[in-house]
Amino acid sequence: ANQNEFFPTKVLYYRQKYSSRDKDQLQNSYNNLTKERDQLENSYNNLTKERDQLQTSNNNLTRERDQLQTMCWQKFESSWYFLSETTEKTWEKSRKDCLERGADLVIINSNKEQEFLFNLKKAVWIGLTDSVKEGTWKWVDGTPLTTGYWYDKQPDNAGPTQNEDCAEIRNDQLPLKAWNDLSCDSKLNWICEKAL
Repeated sequence: ANQNEFFPTKVLYYRQKYSSRDKDQLQNSYNNLTKERDQLENSYNNLTKERDQLQTSNNNLTRERDQLQTMCWQKFESSWYFLSETTEKTWEKSRKDCLERGADLVIINSNKEQEFLFNLKKAVWIGLTDSVKEGTWKWVDGTPLTTGYWYDKQPDNAGPTQNEDCAEIRNDQLPLKAWNDLSCDSKLNWICEKAL
């Protein structure tokens, strides 16, 4: 047989062989691109969901801020403060009121915060007590007192019962020397703090 007679058959064989290989490569590329597209779609959907959650969270915080402003809360640095205006309560009942407001009695962390609170011009309960162990003053969150703003000769655990276990800010003293220990059963105004 003439070798040229087999030539078209060989061409056809190689064409089918390479066509099949090209087709497989194209199919693989297509599959990879489809997978990549699906991953991108998933990422996009997740980012959209995350954005929507952040937007909802932002809206809730904005609403809460607006409500606090209309309910006599004042903002200072990164906290909101509620000052009881007319009612006076014991330290425990004052704290209960704060907790019901989603806050707690104020914890004072700086000179600036102390001055801000002093300038509210009220004698008020703060979130400081040594009721667990006499002389060991702790904040309502359990942290120990490190910097105090006691006025002279305070705390003294004096008074008729010698049981002065709660701290107040006195408004007749100097801003950075204004704390006094007092019986927790005394009735005062109070300040709640709610961190942002």
